[in-house]
Amino acid sequence: MELINVLTYISGLCIIFVLCRIFILPLKFIFKLFLNSFIGVILILLINFIGSFFSFHIGMNFFTIIFISILGVPGAVLITVTKLILL
Repeated sequence: MELINVLTYISGLCIIFVLCRIFILPLKFIFKLFLNSFIGVILILLINFIGSFFSFHIGMNFFTIIFISILGVPGAVLITVTKLILL
């Protein structure tokens, strides 16, 4: 093989590597948001089930899901504590 072909293949592999790095990082962030959302919804459902015995309910709406998606389990705890304080 000629040197120009080898350099072309190496530069092509470098470009593919850079493009994969650019697109994989946002996918990891989106996957983390979806995972936190799923765990948050399960946690809110569990809190609402246990809270039904004590007349306690957390509304499951867009803002609570986004809040829990960003903060994760501490977000769900924060919403629960805030709701308990405001009762």
